[in-house]
Amino acid sequence: MSSTEQQQQHDVEAKYPQVALPPPVAPVVIANPGPLGLSGFALTTFVLSLHNAGAGLNAAGPHGVVTGLAIGYGGLVQLLAGMWEFRTGNTFGATAFSSYGGFWLSFGMIFIPGFGILQSYNGDTATLNQSLGFYLLGWTIFTGIMLIASHRSSVGLVALFFMLFITFILLAAGKFNNSLTTQIAGGAFGVVTAIIAWYNALAGLLTKDSSYFLLPVGRLS
Repeated sequence: MSSTEQQQQHDVEAKYPQVALPPPVAPVVIANPGPLGLSGFALTTFVLSLHNAGAGLNAAGPHGVVTGLAIGYGGLVQLLAGMWEFRTGNTFGATAFSSYGGFWLSFGMIFIPGFGILQSYNGDTATLNQSLGFYLLGWTIFTGIMLIASHRSSVGLVALFFMLFITFILLAAGKFNNSLTTQIAGGAFGVVTAIIAWYNALAGLLTKDSSYFLLPVGRLS
């Protein structure tokens, strides 16, 4: 290399000094929040559905135990799982878990005396049932949207949203018609829904690294 070329190279290096690149940062590993959200949904749905089906319980009685589960497990824990789904980049899971977490929180609030929701109806059962019917109808529509959005996920997830869709239809119809029989049918479908949710949760927990066997969920994508 001639002296002129060396001088040019020196001028370039002086004008554009090399900056040392920072060391690569290891990616943050985020655990799968799906099984947690599904478990919170499944257990709360299971207990409420047994109540609605009248399996050894007074189907028209208070929802005390369900209220605690709705606030603590089905509500708060499922909402947290939804927030972590946002972190993993799963828009579907984030929308589902956060929304149904909100459902359980709002459902529990209805039966907490401090919120005064039931008391605001002044014993007007007919109006209360109509209001609860509209409430459940809204969640029926949302579940139908999630059922459509799940068509490329898995057979297990589609089955979960399909059974939940039927459950909400029956529960809404039970409130609109003041029909205990329809409510019991909704409770029976709800129990099946909870079992499917638990199956999906277990399938998510049994990974190649943590289990000697896997559960099929029927991938559709």
